Amino acid sequence: MNRRRLVTATLLGVSALAFASGASAQEQPGYASNHLQPSTRGSRWFVLDSLELEGRGRIAFGAVNDYSYRSLVDYRSDGSVQASLVRNQLTTHLGASVVLADRVRLGVSIPLQLYADGFATNIRGVSHAPAGDVAVGDARLSGDVRLFGTRGDAATLAAGADLFVPSGARNAYTGDGEPRVAPHLLFAGRTSDFAYAARLGMMFRGRDEDFGDGRIGSSVDGAVSAGLLLASGRVLVGPELFGSTVVSAGRGLEARTSPLEALLGVHVDLGGDIRLGAGVGAGLTRGYGAPVARGLLSFEWVPGDAQEPKDEAKPEEPESRPDRDGDGVPDCEDACSYVAGPKSARAELNGCPSPDADKDGIPDDLDACPLSPGVAAAKGCPPDRDHDGVPDVEDACPDEVGPRTNDSKRSGCPNKDKDGDGILDDADACPAEPGKADPDPKKNGCPMAFLSGDTITITDQVRFKTASAEILGKESDAVLTAVLGVLQAHPEIKTLRIEGHTDDRGDAATNKALSLARAAAVGTWLQSKGIDRARLVSTGLGSEKPLGRNDSEEGRTKNRRVEFHVEQGSAR
Repeated sequence: MNRRRLVTATLLGVSALAFASGASAQEQPGYASNHLQPSTRGSRWFVLDSLELEGRGRIAFGAVNDYSYRSLVDYRSDGSVQASLVRNQLTTHLGASVVLADRVRLGVSIPLQLYADGFATNIRGVSHAPAGDVAVGDARLSGDVRLFGTRGDAATLAAGADLFVPSGARNAYTGDGEPRVAPHLLFAGRTSDFAYAARLGMMFRGRDEDFGDGRIGSSVDGAVSAGLLLASGRVLVGPELFGSTVVSAGRGLEARTSPLEALLGVHVDLGGDIRLGAGVGAGLTRGYGAPVARGLLSFEWVPGDAQEPKDEAKPEEPESRPDRDGDGVPDCEDACSYVAGPKSARAELNGCPSPDADKDGIPDDLDACPLSPGVAAAKGCPPDRDHDGVPDVEDACPDEVGPRTNDSKRSGCPNKDKDGDGILDDADACPAEPGKADPDPKKNGCPMAFLSGDTITITDQVRFKTASAEILGKESDAVLTAVLGVLQAHPEIKTLRIEGHTDDRGDAATNKALSLARAAAVGTWLQSKGIDRARLVSTGLGSEKPLGRNDSEEGRTKNRRVEFHVEQGSAR
């Protein structure tokens, strides 16, 4: 007998050493984690493109300096930071472009990581080394073709693609190690002193694999921007919103694989073909690549750029230009030359009396909402205190920014997601605990097991063989593993009472004994996974505490259950 025990112990020890050796050797390389891709040089935005694709041989070059804080983070289940793989990162993006044939543009951008630091971590048994090297990133080669519109038009459309050459370093989180291709559509426009842009594209990635709590793979990306042109068009101020979501392997819109970020920037043309830019931003989600904070500084040389050519011819003297109605608008420019009216930027209203269709006291040519009475502070539109585009009279949350919806009780209210699981709180059955989507509204957004007060709540049942304490592993392993995870995450739980319950069919004493045996079987399962037996207490209550009526199968199913109650050391 002693010899048999010695052989068994030896085999177990060798197996443990082999497992530990294999686990320590499992380490996953990094990838190009920074999801900010600066626009092709010559644009007036940081991320979006103003599509100034005119001028044969017109060139531009410059640099965008990008500092980000905590852009690649491993979070604990309670939302706190476990470790920042990429904590501080300083990158200079060197870029240049040239316009050919008056509508075709070629560009190149080379990221240089000047500084990075971070902390190593282990996610799901896989080791991840931190950033920390000075390194080159994946070089980006781009080509775009203007399809219609010209610079300064209300709408310009272009199509193109980016090719990312694998010149970066995976261990520095600046490269994938494989090529990437990203086709896209670009839209831009300008009306008077307002400019805007948008992009929609797809990133085809050579790597397709799980990474931490997310995935590296092909993704859909998009961006929008809007801003004001000031100082005769030499200054552009406005926000940019950009993000992506991994769609490979059936994924999409998952928290870790869907970085979304907002920037507020200003770009100033100093004259002499020099343009400077500065901006700040932050991640709006906890997706990999979206930092807690970002700062940007750019410098560009853009010859012959931004300002539209001015007519240098000497203007005709006012007294030599007829003005029959005497309103100061020459007849050749006056759309109503026989009726006095003010000057207007709109040719069809220039020199005409200003109508006021909505009778709000603001002439239609100055009224952004000519058919809806408004106030001057909102440019003739109805008051909108939070500036979310939903007038106060229709806004259920007039002091909080939110989208317009068909639900009058929610229109204009923010879509909140407290636990960051991608399921909005009003549809999340567990808004404080991250979980997965479920068609059952009582389970939607809930993990399979979570600590709620002095109870470990489970969203599925532990199942047993009929009239037996034998656990059905295929149906029960997932929920028991979730309970195990809660106990491992909360060592402060000193005593957990496992309660067994039955329906009322059969003898009461037999039911009580069966419920105790089932509770004990669950305790044995948890003990086999490493939980100290001293933390577990089993009890059987038979049919004494039903949850449903025992005269229906649905009610009896509810009553046949196992519950988990914290007796000592509650975490909350």
